Amino acid sequence: MAIGVLVAAMALIPLGFVLYGAITTGPAESWRVLARPRIAMLLANTLSLATVCMLATALIGVALATLVARTDLPGKRLWHPLFVAPLAVPAFVNGYAWVSLDRSMMGFDGAFLVTTLSYYPLVYLPVLASLRGLDPALDESAYSLGRGTWATYRTVILPQLRPAILGGVLLVGLHLLAEFGALALLGFPTFTTAIYDQYGSTFNGSAATMMAGVLVLCCLVLLLGELKLRGHQHLSRLGQGSKRKPRMWRLGVAKAPVAATCAALVALAVGVPTYALVHWLRVGASTAFPIGELTRAATTTATLALVGAVFATVAALPVAWLAVRHRSRTTMVIERSTYVANALPGIVVGLALVIVSLRLAPALYQTALLLIVAYAILFLPRAMVSVRAGLEQAPPVLDDVAKSLGVSPLEAARRVTLPLILPSLGAGAALIFLAISTELTATLMLSPIGTHTLATEFWSASADLRYGAAAPYALLLVLVSIPATWLLTRQERLDP
Repeated sequence: MAIGVLVAAMALIPLGFVLYGAITTGPAESWRVLARPRIAMLLANTLSLATVCMLATALIGVALATLVARTDLPGKRLWHPLFVAPLAVPAFVNGYAWVSLDRSMMGFDGAFLVTTLSYYPLVYLPVLASLRGLDPALDESAYSLGRGTWATYRTVILPQLRPAILGGVLLVGLHLLAEFGALALLGFPTFTTAIYDQYGSTFNGSAATMMAGVLVLCCLVLLLGELKLRGHQHLSRLGQGSKRKPRMWRLGVAKAPVAATCAALVALAVGVPTYALVHWLRVGASTAFPIGELTRAATTTATLALVGAVFATVAALPVAWLAVRHRSRTTMVIERSTYVANALPGIVVGLALVIVSLRLAPALYQTALLLIVAYAILFLPRAMVSVRAGLEQAPPVLDDVAKSLGVSPLEAARRVTLPLILPSLGAGAALIFLAISTELTATLMLSPIGTHTLATEFWSASADLRYGAAAPYALLLVLVSIPATWLLTRQERLDP
């Protein structure tokens, strides 16, 4: 229990920092900081971009998932990994690709295009999974009552997709509030970029903290909005339903235009970044292949990602154990506390650890230990999901049998439960490894002096408009992200 409480306290540091900063700043100073015209501009930029991007990703994600799951679109086994492929390209690499090829992409239009192309798979994947889990008997009942294809989709299928759509759109909104690299490269200021500028240029902790508080409020509004829209309607199935394929809708003469539209979308989302990388590797005036620096950056990235993944997974284990094996209100609160940081942007977590370490433990500032703690806070929910799923499937009766044979509880967990949950531990650690490999904002704020990762080296070169020099680091970042995308495509096996 004590270790679980300690892990939950660590995860709550950023939220506590924001609340403490808002209280100690005082109403007069808070009003002076927040009443500036720049704050109104940042709020308008952040909300307008989040709104249009969430709507666009919902439209694209639902349309693509429907095409793959319910139509006779040719080549669905090929389209599915292509639709997921943008997840292998970090948003800031996508932004670099577009702005390096066309400077007119700076501003709102470029930010909208890049974030939409980068994040629509976050809606596509859950909607596709939901469509494949629906019982075809409901469709057939609607058809038997005389309803057409569109009426059946609108009144029977679409309402059942609402949880998946809202969940995906919520992820898009949270990613947008946290996005820093792509929006900074595209010259579109939001709260995240302003917090980093405020911290980097003037080290104004009060102003940065107040803006972080506004960002946290935006996150809470998103979370509450999703809960409100989700409502209390239960859409769970009773029984497994009929094991048969749903009716495939024929596209007819629209088949070729639809396929061409899908190809254009994939070309914009994946083709443009690929072309930009190849282009700058070939013709960039600053293009270079410093093998030593690339190797050091890749080694540092892999080392930090490996240590961070192990630390976060080990930290998640006692909390998940409490939540699964000792269920109570107290353990539920401890478990839910570890998810709070999932709603906070990385820059807020980094800012919180910077200020807290400088005030309470200056020796920890700009150390690898503090950076690893930041990674654990940011990505602990990913480990929690995997570890908890593994523990749910490990029967506790096996532990009881081992104890009845005279084995101590700790030895029973090590010899019986741990081997059963090793695949879940490995999956969670792998996901965190890949997330840390492409993390940018917390690394920029907390990394020790002289530490260079692939993301920070890419950011340093692209921010100075040395597009050729940034290309090798971007290429390595994409290569690191490909395994995670491959794992995602394997989770959704498509019928021929």
